[in-house]
Amino acid sequence: MDIEVSKEKWQSFYLSNFFSSPFQSHSFYSFFNSIEGLSANVFACEKNNEIVALCVVTLQKEKGFKGYFSRRAIIYGGPLLSLNNLQAVDTLFEKIKAYYQRKAIYIEIRNYFDFSEYLKVFYRLEFHYLPWLNYQVPTLNLDEIRKNMSSSRLRQVKKAFKNGVIWKEASSIEEVKAFYSIISNLYQNKIKKPLLPESFFLEFYKQNIGKYLLVVYQNIIIGGIMCPVAPAKCIYEYYICGLDNEYKEQYPSVMATWAAMEYAHNNGIPMFDFMGAGNPNEDYGVREFKARFGGNEVNYGRFIYILNPILYNLGKIGLKFLQKIK
Repeated sequence: MDIEVSKEKWQSFYLSNFFSSPFQSHSFYSFFNSIEGLSANVFACEKNNEIVALCVVTLQKEKGFKGYFSRRAIIYGGPLLSLNNLQAVDTLFEKIKAYYQRKAIYIEIRNYFDFSEYLKVFYRLEFHYLPWLNYQVPTLNLDEIRKNMSSSRLRQVKKAFKNGVIWKEASSIEEVKAFYSIISNLYQNKIKKPLLPESFFLEFYKQNIGKYLLVVYQNIIIGGIMCPVAPAKCIYEYYICGLDNEYKEQYPSVMATWAAMEYAHNNGIPMFDFMGAGNPNEDYGVREFKARFGGNEVNYGRFIYILNPILYNLGKIGLKFLQKIK
């Protein structure tokens, strides 16, 4: 179960930690626990009365009967660790594994940093390493952003602006609902993967966890991006959507990505993180879309610990079946 973690110690460790991301903050932990059907736990190790390792683990599942077969413990970004303290990592994840033994089907760590020096520890803990690409775009210099983008992508941005497209921060719940309407339709009809509930998207806005940047054309919201923000460090692409078929000459998804990069530049945030570009050994159409924005390709991978192999494999088969349904 959750241990008692001092909020003050947590905040201090979070702000000073190399591996900090919004997903390991106290505010994200509280936000996730405020959503019906979702939950998060925090685990920490202390030495000499100071935190030396900390991890926020989110528990997610679908509604109803599917919930039993979709229970997953997701660690976004990776844990907060003190450098070179391998024992703390070992202790921390032994506790996490034991806690979720009967509560989840698998534990997945989605790395947004290089945890390679901890590989031996995770292997000993029987976590499986899965290669997983990502793109990270430096955003302090707008000219460099444009220079590193593909020529076709840059033309699309220029054309969209010329055609009257703008981007703006969401300023009302109604605008967030418009964003959710677009992305829920996208997940249901094209992506065919589970989507977090509408309350998750609304509370993200209400609790000011990050930013919604919306793409607007003729006063109509045609796309947008949901971005957790680590001030002065990084902005992340959590969810993105666009009415690309309906507004081909306005490039909604391209403009949503551009909005995040331009927002980062305007606010002194040095990095935009795409939060994943798929397994390099598998075809993934979205990878090319992301690559053309000129970011640095990294392969920090993911760590997966399977708690229930039978249910895990059944879930993979079920997901592939759903994605094949036209």
